Amino acid sequence: MSTTKKPIRKSVSVPAAMAKRVQHLARTQRTSESRVIVQLIEAGLAAKDEERERFQELVDQLAAARGKADQTRLKEELARLTFGE
Repeated sequence: MSTTKKPIRKSVSVPAAMAKRVQHLARTQRTSESRVIVQLIEAGLAAKDEERERFQELVDQLAAARGKADQTRLKEELARLTFGE
């Protein structure tokens, strides 16, 4: 497995409205659309990692919770995190 950090070219199709937003961001930031897309992907991946860490924290808290009220609160928070409700 290679350890080089050579960029890999990928092709994606995005809705027109999204493409316009990316184009606008690129103009505003005075950078390329590709760079904006990479930044957005990096931010999305970081958010997913944080979400996963928060989920694990809640699971650990639930496992350690002794009171019924705490268990219920933690279960509800896990459900919101999982299902967005």
